[in-house]
Amino acid sequence: MRNLKALAVIILAGASLTACSTVTEAVKGPELAPIGYPAALVPQQQVIMVPQGERPAASSNSLWRAGARTFFNDQRARHVGDILTVSIDINDSAQTQNTTARSRDNEYSAGVGSFFGLESSLGKILPGGYDPANALSSQGSTTSNGSGTINRSEKVSLTIAAVVSGVMPNGNLIIQGRQEVRTNREVRELTVAGIVRPEDISSANTIKHTQLAEARISYGGRGDITRMQGAPASQAIMERFSPF
Repeated sequence: MRNLKALAVIILAGASLTACSTVTEAVKGPELAPIGYPAALVPQQQVIMVPQGERPAASSNSLWRAGARTFFNDQRARHVGDILTVSIDINDSAQTQNTTARSRDNEYSAGVGSFFGLESSLGKILPGGYDPANALSSQGSTTSNGSGTINRSEKVSLTIAAVVSGVMPNGNLIIQGRQEVRTNREVRELTVAGIVRPEDISSANTIKHTQLAEARISYGGRGDITRMQGAPASQAIMERFSPF
């Protein structure tokens, strides 16, 4: 009983915090999410090493690039924590049109000349409604017409930096990136995740979104404009589960 009461208190506290957060967002606008390492796909024991101190600047006539970790080795992302750039250039369009028509008529009739000698009794029970030549009959008609049209066009051109959050046994990299931009009272969010072959990463440490396996790309937002564009929760629930 005490455990149930404690659970109820925790649920009420969480609901109160959620309500306060919603009220605060309605008054002050949406807040940006805190910067964090993408831990969803990273092992818990992963340690992020932060270099201390400043690197000495290279001279003007030196081939050594400031900030480079090595001179001869490949500078492309390959380890957990490395950063690479994902170029998203979606320009897709789809058009589909389909029309269906279905119609069916059926008619059935059967006579019963003798029914265990009860023909006269049935005639008495159903006066004027029983005809042995047409004892059983049925008719039916079904008509169905449908049409649908899809005309969709999508165009997104963005660039985002992603972090290598895991390395698969075959050497492929799991990447995840998130970007948020706030303009007035609206926050635009861009997230990308997927699996990358190291061979597909260019020498400039970039990769196209078409080279991401299991790509998950999301571009949306939250704030006053997004909230006004969406239907109220009660209306959305009624439209989703209404049987009519």
